[in-house]
Amino acid sequence: MFRKPEPRENPAGHATDRNEPGKRVSGSRRAHIRRAFPALQSGTVFLENAGGSQLPRQVADRMHHYLQHSYVQLGAGYPLSQQCTRLVDAAHDFIRLFMNGSRGQVILGPSSSALLSMLSDCYAATLQPGQEIILAETGHEANLGPWKRLQRQGAKLRWWRMNPDNFQCSLADLEELLSESTALVAFPHVSNLLGEVVDIKTITAAAHRVGARVVVDGVAFAPHRIMDIDGWDVDWYAYSAYKVYGPHLGILYGRQDALAELTGPNHFFIPDDEVPYKFELGGVNHEGCAGLLGLSDYLQYLIDEDLAADVTLPQTGIQSTETCTRETVEQAGALIQDCELALQERLVNYLLGKPAVRIIGPATAVATRVATISFVHARRSSREITRIIDRSGIAIRHGHMYAYHLCEALGLDPEDGVVRISCVHYNTPEEIDRLLEVLDPIL
Repeated sequence: MFRKPEPRENPAGHATDRNEPGKRVSGSRRAHIRRAFPALQSGTVFLENAGGSQLPRQVADRMHHYLQHSYVQLGAGYPLSQQCTRLVDAAHDFIRLFMNGSRGQVILGPSSSALLSMLSDCYAATLQPGQEIILAETGHEANLGPWKRLQRQGAKLRWWRMNPDNFQCSLADLEELLSESTALVAFPHVSNLLGEVVDIKTITAAAHRVGARVVVDGVAFAPHRIMDIDGWDVDWYAYSAYKVYGPHLGILYGRQDALAELTGPNHFFIPDDEVPYKFELGGVNHEGCAGLLGLSDYLQYLIDEDLAADVTLPQTGIQSTETCTRETVEQAGALIQDCELALQERLVNYLLGKPAVRIIGPATAVATRVATISFVHARRSSREITRIIDRSGIAIRHGHMYAYHLCEALGLDPEDGVVRISCVHYNTPEEIDRLLEVLDPIL
């Protein structure tokens, strides 16, 4: 019979359990969180959240209400159009607050992949032949493919290789690659396969010393930790709203001076300095903007157990976010981290007890990694493992996770890849135990 894992020492000799798993966050708090997510009542255990998180009802209700009451075009003179214009502006302002990005602008689009591709097209007009782009081998193809294509424009690619023994791209190796010819450094804040949080501030400072810009893929970081764009001093930072309890939108922050170097792709008669509109080709998804504002409601709900999940909406669907402050965001982020640490401790401790399993990424459960945990088995394929689990009502995934180059560097067949289990704060220790009971006879 499956038994709950005992706390273990990781290979570096550091205890993976700093507190007893599951004790950081009370059961009543977890129940309060889960009440906001209707999909969690289905019986499915959602542990494939790195591919997309579930929506809290505050977000879904805002979008539904907007579509029913406010579905008009922006920028006209009549009152409802003006109200909806203010809603879209408010969504941009809220995301700047959410990211702590006061020194730049937020650009919204259909996905992070689309926004990074758009950004690459903008740079194609400014990069000079011979300028270099450094790409982290740990990256998702969304932040590799667009820059690889610039080789056609004469840009030179340099790969920041990963050490397969510790799964890291070292700062020393980056320093050797950087030069006055470096135009851009593209890297993930967290690899969506490895789960480790990198030192974004130090990497950015090193790139800036040679005059290079950084383009950071924050997609695998943003669901788990609070962003601090101003503190990190990054030039470009992208993440996916639909993986952070929001609508299916991509978000790209650009620092003001970095934006000023480029011309956005929107129509020629739109002034270059009309940002973000100049970079939002065809405009943004209006109901998605309503959903982004619903996230502000959810963050407040998250930290206040006395709030109800249902929100009262005005007839127009226009809402104020003045009550959501940066302090609200930070308090919610701290709770999210506490919820997840207990889950990743439970899972990592279990996997460390299986000799045939290799964790791909840090074999630890401390705060320097997120609750996205990948592994391979010595005898069973990743495809076989997930096929068995798929029949149990538990949602996980296998494959290269669009980190194709990373899998090749690790000597893995990219098509089989890894087994990936990705938890977020609405998951529970009981759900992890349910997974492990199914997993145990397989491993």
